[in-house]
Amino acid sequence: MKNITIVFRHPPHGNACSREGLDFALLSASFEQQVTLIFIDDGVLNLLPHQQPSQIGCRDYISTFKALPLYDIEEVWVASEAMDTYNVALTDCVIDVKRVDNPMITEQLNTADEVFVY
Repeated sequence: MKNITIVFRHPPHGNACSREGLDFALLSASFEQQVTLIFIDDGVLNLLPHQQPSQIGCRDYISTFKALPLYDIEEVWVASEAMDTYNVALTDCVIDVKRVDNPMITEQLNTADEVFVY
């Protein structure tokens, strides 16, 4: 089993990066890989509720994050710095996440077998 870390650093709409990252996370977990998700920079915006992507012609995939526990993806981290930048509280997020600081993120990235950035 590989330890795969997926970093979300782009906003949810306007490009397919975050949707592809989520699809990759679910696919990897379905092949029994250990998956950790980390939201940094603009990626924290993927965790906010009440988005209306249809108004800009995009598909709403944000609710799919709620399926993470079904795939045994339990390590979902958010960078403290990003939460502070966007004034996002843990209770604002559509899923349960763990607020972490940069040293913890660095440690995770260094110990992962594979790191993918979306």
